[in-house]
Amino acid sequence: MAIVRFDPFRGFETLARRMNQIFEEFERGITVSTSDFSPKVDISEDEKNLYITVEVPGVNKEDIKVTINDDNVIVIKGEKKREFKTEDKERNFIRVERSYGSFQRSFMLPDNVKKDNVNAKFENGVLTITLEKVEPEPPKQIEIPIS
Repeated sequence: MAIVRFDPFRGFETLARRMNQIFEEFERGITVSTSDFSPKVDISEDEKNLYITVEVPGVNKEDIKVTINDDNVIVIKGEKKREFKTEDKERNFIRVERSYGSFQRSFMLPDNVKKDNVNAKFENGVLTITLEKVEPEPPKQIEIPIS
């Protein structure tokens, strides 16, 4: 009978590394929102473009701001305002299901997106952002002389 040494931490490093990878991937696409209103987003692509479609019903075009920072993160900010009419002030609301408030959604963009050629279109409460793709630059290779 052979004696096998028991190592309770065998494989723990691999598990810890994998858990770190999962959390890093999760962090890239996460947006924390403190508002009740958070617009739904679809992200799609074809050979030439990346498309971000955001549902923002009841939001005015002037209340939306789209920016891309140096870290390749696109940020979509806005506010869905609740407008009270004079007759609303005289009513007692029994149920309120519509959400209001400011929102912010942010997404990490791939490296092959051209940040200086972005098209944003707002129509019928839907914001469509089109980002042109470019060929990624090949990694630089430095030849090292062998002596």
